[in-house]
Amino acid sequence: MSERGTALLEASGPARRAARPDPPRRGPAALALGLLRTARPRQWVKNTLVVAAPAAAGELASLETARQLGLVFVLFTAAASAVYLVNDARDADADRAHPVKRRRPVAAGTVPVPLAYAVGALLGLAATAAAAVLCNPMTAALLTGYLGMQLAYCVRLKHVLVVDLAVVTTGFLMRAMIGGVALGIPLSRWFLITTGFGALFMVAAKRYSEAVQLASHKGATRALLTEYTTGYLRFVWQLAAGVAVLGYCLWALESGGTANGSLLPWRQLSVIAFILAVLRYAVFADRGTAGAPEDVVLRDRPIAVIGLAWAAMYGMAVADL
Repeated sequence: MSERGTALLEASGPARRAARPDPPRRGPAALALGLLRTARPRQWVKNTLVVAAPAAAGELASLETARQLGLVFVLFTAAASAVYLVNDARDADADRAHPVKRRRPVAAGTVPVPLAYAVGALLGLAATAAAAVLCNPMTAALLTGYLGMQLAYCVRLKHVLVVDLAVVTTGFLMRAMIGGVALGIPLSRWFLITTGFGALFMVAAKRYSEAVQLASHKGATRALLTEYTTGYLRFVWQLAAGVAVLGYCLWALESGGTANGSLLPWRQLSVIAFILAVLRYAVFADRGTAGAPEDVVLRDRPIAVIGLAWAAMYGMAVADL
């Protein structure tokens, strides 16, 4: 071998060793942290949707309401975490081909696959058992239905065209329903339409972004992205956004003008903030950068400001100010 070849080989050896990933840590602390990360604490913010129905009905004033909603939030978080653990255990091989998901603890080897299955099963059983004991029958049934549907999604439904979008959307809708169900609050048809199609808008926008960003190796990361076209996913999120806006407008206008001496028709005026929020979110969807909904909502300051303005107007409508 020439001197130049020997030098290149010697130089490449340390580079290869430096590029090689460190072996996963398996100590108790690393396992506990890995399990916590697999439970997706950042996504627990989605479970705050349990207050949506009571807030829309103006039923957040009492301590008993707060206690019940807190309990429902914890139970739904446990059920969702169980699903995340099972999902990551099943998808470990596919996640290793994803530029971001390969860092998940199960895919990286920090959390063994059997342990992820075991902890997921325990969390799921604990959540359903606690719901049966501590909540009314409809709440327990809804939580159990959510868990069963999401596990079916992990096993099979994520591979069925269109059904995968419907299942993820229904998961968001169940979050929004369960608070009203727990408190015995009737759910408005417009509330269900707006929430359901708003969720479909965000789910389809996320799929569209994945299809745009991972076009070169999408089959290895999410199998159904080879079946969807970007044109179809764009059509879905645009249709869903339109129906969500229409549903919200009908919901807001259903109450008529000002009520009980209110200075302004706050409920109707909140339509402006709602449409602005949809338009702002659509910017990210159109660019193909609408990833996880909680990331878009929490990181974009204009959406946060619009959301606060909407909450203020809707709050004043509920309080008849």
